[in-house]
Amino acid sequence: MFSGIVEETARVVALRREQSNLHITLTCSFASTLTIDQSVAHNGVCLTVVSREGDNYTVTAIDETLQRSNLGQLQVGDEVNLERSMQLNERLDGHIVQGHVDETAVCTAIAEADGSTIFTFEYPLDPVMARKGYFTVDKGSVTVNGVSLTVCNPTDNTFQVCIIPYTLEHTNFHAIRVGTRVNIEFDIIGKYISRLSHFA
Repeated sequence: MFSGIVEETARVVALRREQSNLHITLTCSFASTLTIDQSVAHNGVCLTVVSREGDNYTVTAIDETLQRSNLGQLQVGDEVNLERSMQLNERLDGHIVQGHVDETAVCTAIAEADGSTIFTFEYPLDPVMARKGYFTVDKGSVTVNGVSLTVCNPTDNTFQVCIIPYTLEHTNFHAIRVGTRVNIEFDIIGKYISRLSHFA
């Protein structure tokens, strides 16, 4: 369980394919505190630490994860948003995030907004999935590359988020350009409500 509050960005230092799996080695300031089997969200994807050496650690993404997320597009040197799993005695500063990315979206526009930056994202329109809760609502929550954000101006398959300068600087949002593919996780509460409506 995560909150969508990114702790820092890690740098990809190595990528290794093993059959359909991808081993991703990263470096970050708290790598030495990680333990084997610990869960860490990477661009919003919950992955398990499988090895650690000094300031580097490695996680493994299976093919289904690579197909559903943007992790398969990573290159050495890329920045990845990190969040360690929540502790039960902590404040929930973001929203409930599972670390299970639903799909990817593409940035279609970036605009300055009097000190902040508005990003527009588009994802595939799928009415069947929308009925299951895979959609955004105005002022609702969405996770983009692991960042808990508030939705603005949603349509059937687009939404906007407004990024303050601190978030722009301290996450990999500063590397997003028009055409960049990001991971999105829709609000779990919306999914449960949509599911329950089938039994009403």
